[in-house]
Amino acid sequence: MIQPWMVIGGVTFIVALGTFLLRPRDVFWAARLDRPNWLFFEPAIPFIWTVIFICGAASAVVVWQQEPGSVKTWLLMGLYLLIEVLTVSYIPATLRTRSLAVGTVLGGAGFVLGVILTFLVWPSSSLAALLLLPYILWSPIGTYTTGRMIDLNPEAA
Repeated sequence: MIQPWMVIGGVTFIVALGTFLLRPRDVFWAARLDRPNWLFFEPAIPFIWTVIFICGAASAVVVWQQEPGSVKTWLLMGLYLLIEVLTVSYIPATLRTRSLAVGTVLGGAGFVLGVILTFLVWPSSSLAALLLLPYILWSPIGTYTTGRMIDLNPEAA
């Protein structure tokens, strides 16, 4: 029997594969951009996002288990999915458009929706809300970094 955590984990994994929708010339463009001097942790970013996605999926599982199949739960699942799609689309959209502003908007939108989702799930599960905290704490760092990169690369705005 397929368990809810399998479905949620599978959807999370499949959506996360969207980050591989990159073209070599787009990656080359990004590699040439100036970065802030304090961005020493850049090699750890994929691992950080992996942990964040795992926490987000775990949060969705907890929410699902509260009221499986209810309209409210399905709407919350849709919001989880929207946030992941926004988050995953950050890199391909930024690189394809060659616009750091696109990334900043996507990052900011994801953060706002993440905060809304956290407040929506808190009343029914504080654990689900706490599992969203890594996203709430990290996504503004990425958004700020992208905004700072605009200052360093105005032609890439």
